[in-house]
Amino acid sequence: MALDQLGEWERTCYCGEVDESFVDRTVTLMGWVETRRDLGNLIFLDLRDREGVVQCVASPGRPGVLEKAKKVRSEFVLAVEGKVVRRGEEVINPSLKTGMVEVQISHLRVLNGSEPPPFAITEAASAVEETRLRYRFLDLRRSSMQRNLKLRHQATMATRRVMDSMGFLEIETPILTRSTPEGARDYLVPSRLYPGQFYALPQSPQIFKQILMISGFDKYFQIVKCFRDEDLRADRQPEFTQIDIEMSFPRPETVYRVVEKMLVEIFKVIDVEPGIPFKRMTYDEAMNRFGTDRPDTRFGLELSDVGEAFAETPFNVFRKILEGGGMVKGIRVSGKAGYSRKELDLLGEVVGRYGAKGLAWIKRQEGGFKSSLPKVVPEAELSAACAKAGAEEGDIVLMVAGTFKVVHDSLAALRLHLGQELDLVEKDRWDFLWVYDFPLFEWDEETRRYYSVHHPFTAPAPQDLDKIESDPGAVRSLAYDVVLNGLEIGGGSIRIHQEDVQKRVFTALGISPQEAQDRFGFLLEALRYGAPPLGGIAMGVDRIVMLLAGATSIRDVMAFPKTARGVDLMCQAPSQVDAKQLDELHIQVKE
Repeated sequence: MALDQLGEWERTCYCGEVDESFVDRTVTLMGWVETRRDLGNLIFLDLRDREGVVQCVASPGRPGVLEKAKKVRSEFVLAVEGKVVRRGEEVINPSLKTGMVEVQISHLRVLNGSEPPPFAITEAASAVEETRLRYRFLDLRRSSMQRNLKLRHQATMATRRVMDSMGFLEIETPILTRSTPEGARDYLVPSRLYPGQFYALPQSPQIFKQILMISGFDKYFQIVKCFRDEDLRADRQPEFTQIDIEMSFPRPETVYRVVEKMLVEIFKVIDVEPGIPFKRMTYDEAMNRFGTDRPDTRFGLELSDVGEAFAETPFNVFRKILEGGGMVKGIRVSGKAGYSRKELDLLGEVVGRYGAKGLAWIKRQEGGFKSSLPKVVPEAELSAACAKAGAEEGDIVLMVAGTFKVVHDSLAALRLHLGQELDLVEKDRWDFLWVYDFPLFEWDEETRRYYSVHHPFTAPAPQDLDKIESDPGAVRSLAYDVVLNGLEIGGGSIRIHQEDVQKRVFTALGISPQEAQDRFGFLLEALRYGAPPLGGIAMGVDRIVMLLAGATSIRDVMAFPKTARGVDLMCQAPSQVDAKQLDELHIQVKE
């Protein structure tokens, strides 16, 4: 069919805005055909734009319009002019904001056609994610995706308003910068003008925002893209967005107040107002009670250390683990002494994914105990373990023995599994939590060296400065994370602002003076010119909006995400480039 031009027409309002207040007004609407219903002498077109859907009617009174309407199909692009009228009582659609009215079409322009889409453009995702990402331009027409991206806009606008109100300046930092790998791998960009040399895309603006503080810019923020070449999960992408904040002369409490005020404003976009101040918990308390430094505190099932009950046990496996510095911890599950062998085997598979050699259990039943432990374990030890876990008759204690990491990783995963399986999580509850007093360093057995728990610019706790050389593993940091419902949504710290302390931390991390100068020389130099005490935080925009939207993946709140393998299916990136481009960059591809 012949297509029309838009001509002099201008949209008067969005489709989703047309309600009873528009009755008897003539409107000009523009959008996509969501559905078309042909009743012969009447054609009903549901016209959709980003604000919603409104029913438009082509009738015999306008024969040219009716004939044209008969030829349109789903996803055709139309411009419609017509009068808004009330629907009859029997055809009101209460599920739509526009369901009380319809538009009687007086003029119709078909601005473009459409091939039949590969999936229905409906509220629910009707295609697998790979297909949705391949045809992202269609997937983004779905009302849920439009709502998510609108929510993202509202969250970032709320951020800018509240940060401005607190005197923060939004300052851009470079995207092409120097490679300073620490943690995830950098994305490298070859330089055409300097053969054999490379820029890196920033994993974070960390060094630049520290330099801004040294330069006297007191309060900085930025909503910024960052890049990390790492393995992906549902809540990770190779490029992501963060709210980056830094300030001079702060204490951790200063940062807490700023972030809490900002998050209160962000969550107002979904009519949720978090109570402040947020709860606080040390790293040690979080690990001891929940097995993780990002606990979901909406339900119980806390961990109990039952190792003391087995201090003299004849059970060699437990005794050797405890004598070797390991631990035995358990979770009491109320009223589940009736768990079957099959159910317990499935729970054993959960902890097995995190390195646990098995899941031991004790059932406290009427008249005694039943356990998976060998018969050599006396009932007194079973009783003591149940007492440590607070188990009563009808309960079961699920236990894992091993290293600090294995026990906590395994039981933290088991706790989350049970919380979902037993429907213990309060879905409508928002539990914000600060976790602080993290270790400064963590030891890696494979490489036999210390790594930064956060990053190498994190300040040690002042009372632990004398342990940096003598006992690095015991040094606490002035770092803090903000956690929401079991997800870390932000992490930050007070930074090192004195050159000698920064050099001591580099040495503890195995970074030689020459390597430190090569990688961070400009920062070390800046620290010699009156660097103030400084600190800040980075908040994950994608994770925050995912929680606001009730989505399960950050891909559902990003316009153009990559797959779990880092591929853009719509653009087909990454892709090969031609030999001329490679030659200009002095690059030869290794087969």
